[in-house]
Amino acid sequence: MSEDRERFRAIRHAFGAFRRRIRHRRAQFGSVRRGVSQTIYKQTTRLAGEERVNSWTQTYRDYRERLRSFVHQYIDPDAWYYPYLKNGIRWTLISALMLGVYVFIINYNFLYLTGEMPSVIELANPKLNQASEIYSQDGVMIGKFYAENRTPIKYQNIPKPLINALIATEDARFYDHGGIDPRAIGRALISLGRDGGGSTITQQLAKNLFKTRRKSNSGLLTRIPFLRKVVYKSKEWLMALKLERNFSKEEIITYYFNTVDFGSNAFGLKTAARTFFNKAPDSLNIQEGAVLVGLQKATTNYNPLRNPKRSKERRNVVLGQMAKYKFLTRQQADSISALPLVTDYTPENPYSGPASYLKNAVLDYVKKWAEENDNGYDLYTDGLRIVTTIDSRMQTYAEEATSEKMKALQRTFDNHWRGRNPWTDEDGNELPGFIDSVARRTERYKVLAKRFPLDPDSVTYYMKVKKYKMRVFSWNSKRGYDSTEMTPYDSISYYKRFLQSGMVAMDPHTGYIRAWVGGLNYDYFKYDHVKQGKRQPGSTFKPFVYTTAIDDTLINLGPCDRIQDRPFRKAYRENGEEKVWEPRNSTGYYTYSEMTLRRAMARSVNSITAKLTDDVGPERVVEYAHRMGIKSKLAAVPSVGLGSSDVSLYELVGAYCTFINDGEAIEPMIVQRIEDRDGVVIETFQTQRRRAISPETAFLMRYMLQGGLQEPGGTSQNLWSFNLFKNRHEMGGKTGTTSNNSDGWFVGVSDKLVVGAWVGGDDRSIHFRSTDLGEGAKTALPLVGRFLEKVYADNKFRNLQGPFAKPAVPITKDYQNCYSYEDESAAESDSTDVSGESDSTFVPTTPAPDATTPPDTSGTP
Repeated sequence: MSEDRERFRAIRHAFGAFRRRIRHRRAQFGSVRRGVSQTIYKQTTRLAGEERVNSWTQTYRDYRERLRSFVHQYIDPDAWYYPYLKNGIRWTLISALMLGVYVFIINYNFLYLTGEMPSVIELANPKLNQASEIYSQDGVMIGKFYAENRTPIKYQNIPKPLINALIATEDARFYDHGGIDPRAIGRALISLGRDGGGSTITQQLAKNLFKTRRKSNSGLLTRIPFLRKVVYKSKEWLMALKLERNFSKEEIITYYFNTVDFGSNAFGLKTAARTFFNKAPDSLNIQEGAVLVGLQKATTNYNPLRNPKRSKERRNVVLGQMAKYKFLTRQQADSISALPLVTDYTPENPYSGPASYLKNAVLDYVKKWAEENDNGYDLYTDGLRIVTTIDSRMQTYAEEATSEKMKALQRTFDNHWRGRNPWTDEDGNELPGFIDSVARRTERYKVLAKRFPLDPDSVTYYMKVKKYKMRVFSWNSKRGYDSTEMTPYDSISYYKRFLQSGMVAMDPHTGYIRAWVGGLNYDYFKYDHVKQGKRQPGSTFKPFVYTTAIDDTLINLGPCDRIQDRPFRKAYRENGEEKVWEPRNSTGYYTYSEMTLRRAMARSVNSITAKLTDDVGPERVVEYAHRMGIKSKLAAVPSVGLGSSDVSLYELVGAYCTFINDGEAIEPMIVQRIEDRDGVVIETFQTQRRRAISPETAFLMRYMLQGGLQEPGGTSQNLWSFNLFKNRHEMGGKTGTTSNNSDGWFVGVSDKLVVGAWVGGDDRSIHFRSTDLGEGAKTALPLVGRFLEKVYADNKFRNLQGPFAKPAVPITKDYQNCYSYEDESAAESDSTDVSGESDSTFVPTTPAPDATTPPDTSGTP
């Protein structure tokens, strides 16, 4: 008993000490309050005057006395409960005032304490980060750009079982609260979160929609660990109340499913359904919907690809919740829970799908448009709809044709160089240190060199000795790749052996790009050989020389005019240095015959082209090429007519369209129009045209290009081996092959389509050793031929076949009566001497270095 008595005394003593401390604190607080009141009184008196302040004070006291008298009529001030009631009301009012101040601080970010809150307009019209989608002109989506891969969905397209699963798992009283669920908050506090959190679906939407916990939205108080969570939760509660006031429950559910992150770079239900199950949302079954809802607890831990066991367990928890809240029967939930977890992972990236190389050009185009118009649109977040000029079926045919022909050509190239490395100098000797020089340009090497500045052996080890698991491109695998182990040096050597290609098709009358293939496979070769790459065009540049000779009134030649095939020698000065240029024909000899311009261009005779270039002047040739659409810098040297200056396939094909478009140069078009996320057209783009050459010259040059297929010995005659010439179809074309067969070119023209192709190695030192294998007629022309074969076999494109249009103006120059009987006999004799393609460019000066740095092929694992 004595021990209990002592314990009681100790408790009473401690309680008394506590009460004394409370009184002391209250006295201190009262002293401070009086001091603050006096300070306020003095400052107010100084500003408003003593008489006015005394008047306000007296008025306040009068109102307070009236209120006290009114209350005392109903409540006895001497009653025992009166002090408790009075203090209760006082603290209630103080708490309400403090709460109001706190809400004010949160809502308006007073003194930058809590971070910004969305404005009323933003809350009423929340903006989702939405992917911009790229479409072909026939309505097929071919790609997208995004910061968050999201495509919105409408409420009616969300399966009802999926909505039920979400409500049962995340917010069972969703339809009964106004944004905040006090019962859920109380349960979370009592169980310390073990029985679930207190957040409602509306609060989660606020967090997802307005990124409440992002650092950019933080304030001074959020730097304090405990207060940070209080502030974040307060902001979400406040926004949840406002969202409930502005939107219906259906709209909130829709916004939720459009904003939520499902992991694996899938934002929103529509993208998640496609990523994990390769389905549209309305095709999801109950168990698939349960998997997606289960991901909301933790997108990594319950990812069905990384953690299938946990994902299945979480799926079954969701099904159990649906049974608990009567959305499923217990028997249904148990039956579905027994099913295996089945997924169909179909990830997306901005460059997946067709026309991968075109997307970079679209990106540059839209960015430039946005900058020039200063319209504030963001390609990655604003959900633009970009309609291109690409035809999806033509694009498919172009990619198929490239794969078919390049796979066969690579086999030939590998057999041609079997046992040897294909990087050689002009004498056929392997270039020493070639792989070393390429390796030093890679990002991997630069990082290693920076990491081990004084230890080159370590750099060597990681580049030449250590092997990494990597996936490499392969023509021999059905998957398109092989999984293997390689050193970065082995990877570089492996990739450098591949021939590269580019092909582009264009409507010559509208300027619309119909197909664009920039390389073999964008996943492994990022470099675009249509617009980004520039190489010597060889004999495909010769038509610009003949155009100058026909269109220039000082020269004023026609297809039937003749020039002798004989050696040509030109002395000239370049950069202050005396030089002599003596091109030779690829046959190794000269016929000394008088050839018409049409036959000379058809056979690609170098000596005659060189003579014509000298007659009209290199400067004039450069001028005409630029008029017609060549934008690259061209050196006005004697060899320019044989294609010694680098150009891109994109601009070359665009310039050839001038011949078909009655002499009007037309700017190639990639984008037709841009729409906003609601489908409203923002901008429609028009074709840009300008007169470049006369309509008569354009017609005569078109006739000259037909000579490549019709003239004896024409270099484009390989096109006859393809099934193209039905429905009275007519075509022309020009091949091109540069020194050492480094580049093979072909541009084919018809009345409704101009198609160009390029084939070559990453570096100019990688090439066939013989013109018979490496000429443009054998490398680039088959790509165009196979592509057109596929296009013309499609009934949709039958209208693309047919003869060339009649000349738009009277033709004053003779072009139909070029040959006498003797000429034809001589031509027959001459044609038997022509072997291969007489269009190789021979420039005695040092070859220009590669215009671009090849892509990093160091084999990053």
